[in-house]
Parts: sequence; structure tokens; C-alpha cells
Amino acid sequence: MAPMGPGSPEREPQQAISLPRSADCVIVGGGVIGAATALYARQAGLRPVIVEKRAALGTLTTAASAGGFRAQFEDAEEIALVRESIGVFEHFADHVGLRGWDVSLRRRGYLWVTTRADGAARHRSLVDRQRTLGLDDVERLDGPEARRRFPFLGPDVTSARFRGGDGWLDPVRLTTGFAIASGAEICAETEVTGLAIDGGAIAGVETTRGKISTRVVVIAGGPFAPRLAAMAGLRLPIELMTRHKVFLPSCPEAPPDAPMTIDEDTGAHWRPEATGALALCPHADAPTGPPLDDVPGDSIFAFSLLRPDGARSLARVCPFWREVWGRGPSWFMASGQYALTPDRKPLLGRTPVEGLYVNAGYSGHGIMGSAAGSRIVVDAIVATSAAPNPFALDRPMAPAAQHGPL
Repeated sequence: MAPMGPGSPEREPQQAISLPRSADCVIVGGGVIGAATALYARQAGLRPVIVEKRAALGTLTTAASAGGFRAQFEDAEEIALVRESIGVFEHFADHVGLRGWDVSLRRRGYLWVTTRADGAARHRSLVDRQRTLGLDDVERLDGPEARRRFPFLGPDVTSARFRGGDGWLDPVRLTTGFAIASGAEICAETEVTGLAIDGGAIAGVETTRGKISTRVVVIAGGPFAPRLAAMAGLRLPIELMTRHKVFLPSCPEAPPDAPMTIDEDTGAHWRPEATGALALCPHADAPTGPPLDDVPGDSIFAFSLLRPDGARSLARVCPFWREVWGRGPSWFMASGQYALTPDRKPLLGRTPVEGLYVNAGYSGHGIMGSAAGSRIVVDAIVATSAAPNPFALDRPMAPAAQHGPL
């Protein structure tokens, strides 16, 4: 594909006028994971087709994302996964061959704070561990140093940990870039109704517009992945959790150069966004349930973050949020669903059905794991790597202690 020059008009993903009769690889799901899978499939010499039941790519869970990426994990496998993806984000236009394509990368860092003595002890232990795993740029700050570096923090903060190389980007721009660069035919408003299996192997996908013959199918349907896998008689260990993103389009109190700031005691976090801010929190007490095409918002959840006396109040560690509440802010909400695995790590690779692969279960880390995770799945398809896959579907999955934010 010809590269895009700085003065060239914006390009769009290639919409299929009619349903393709066949493909080397059919990817079910048109979010960031499906689009990234298509890019790596194309780079591996395959002709990919993306099947998406919505009218446009990146409009379900991807659009509800905060776009964050961080290397501050607690084990070597996840650190390696995200660092590979971050490398792609840093040089995205060159990596995918779209000169001038901007994903609005912002490397402002992730700042985790606590007001508790045991939280400070955890910071010391975790930072020491992360450094042994190769994250030598993670800093631990005591309360006074944290407030000196980040004056918006309140007096109750006892400890912080910070990595300046973390940040965020525009998840829809990322998705669109992956899709364009892949050259995949996009079958929008096309729902998969069944998987054709012949002799224990994939033979095609059945859709609301007809059948596509293929020997390779990748399930990249986010919260709908378990339902899609069930069409082949498989059960994916995924449960769903509601998530909400509160967007304040005008929030002059929020420092525009602030990092992603996370109250580790409650999980509430925020970051600047244009002239406003985003506020988020894992909603661990939200009910699980079936996958939804339209996740309803929850004003009570928004109040819990924005009210100074709310259960997850952002003002607890950042007092300027009291001023935000005092002037009567306006906000909008975007809601989605986390697809959680027991160990909070993605499901990547082959299934017992020949030709059927899974790229799902990122547990809220889909943006930051998208590039590396999709590369791993495509490596499994074309068998280009003999390296062990720590995210294989048949791995032991010890339950994670908790679900951390982003």
C-alpha cells in the first residue's frame, strides 16, 4: 500500500461492497484487537477480512477506553507484552507503513498514590520487584517528594510510584490506523451467526449476509468472545464487568500536563483530556452479565467519583476536584464491559478446534496489549515462532488477587 504523506487526505478502512466468498483469515470483531490482528496477518502474507456487526470499527469497548498504556505490571510476561506494544505506538506510522498517521501519543506517565502506611510498604516492594524485571525507570516517592513533583496532590498522600514512559493515546485513531494498514476488507453491519466446522477443523463463518469460506478464524470480539467460542462448542473462562468513563469537556482545574493519576486505595483515577479531563474507576461491585451492544451509563457511579464525599472521590487525593464539584460541572459518560479472565491476562492463540484462534480476555488492558498480543496470535497461525506462549488458553490460571485500574 502506498504510504500516506503529511499533505495527503485521510484514508479510510476498505469497506467490502459485497461479502467476500473466501479469505485466508476471518477476524471476528472490529475493535482495536481485531484491527491489530488484521495488520499482523497482512504482514505475515495472509489476506484478512474483518467481520463487525456494528456500523463502524472501534465503536464498542474500544471507544469506551481511556486509551492508557503502562509498563507497570507485576510479572515479566505482562511487562514484556506491553513494552512491545509501546514500542509499536512510539513509531506507529513507520511500523504500519502510514506516513504521517498520528495516534496522539502522550507520554505523561502513570502516577499511583496511596494514603495508607501499608500502601507505602507495597510501593516499596513493588518498585523493587519491577526494577528486577527490567523497569529501571520506575520511581518511588515519599509523600513530601510526591507533592513537590506533583503539587495537585493532597496532604494525606504518603507514597507514590511513577513511570514517566507510560501514557495514553487515541484508541480510535490507533484502531483505524491498524485497519487501513492491514488492507483488510471490512464487512460492517455483518453479524456472525455460526462457525462452519468440518472434521474438527474450521471451514468458514456463517453471517447474516452469507458464508465466508476460510481455514482460519480469529475470535476478537471482546465481551462477545465467549458467545462466539460457544459456536464451536468451546468455553472461554471470561466474565464481564461494567466499566464507565466520565468525560468532563471543560475542567480548567485539572493540570493539562498531569499524568494518569490513580488513587491506589480506591482505584479511582483521572487524566487530562484536551481542555477537560477523564475520570474512571474499575466498578468491581457492578453486576456481571451477558455481553451488551449498548451498556447503560450510571449517574450514581459518576457521583461517587465527582462528589467530595463520594465512595471513590477523586478529591480524596487531589483536592482540586472539590472545586470542580463546587462549580457544578457538566459531563458525559461512555460505558463498556471488561472481559476478565481469572488471572487477568489475555487469552491468545490456538484452540482445540483446528484453525480457530482467540485474541480476547485482556481484562481492561486491550489497548496496551493490542499490538504484541495480536502479533503472538498471528505467529501461532503461521507457526513462525517456537517461543513459549505464557497467554495460551490451556495455561494454569491462578485467580488474580484484585482487578487493578487500567
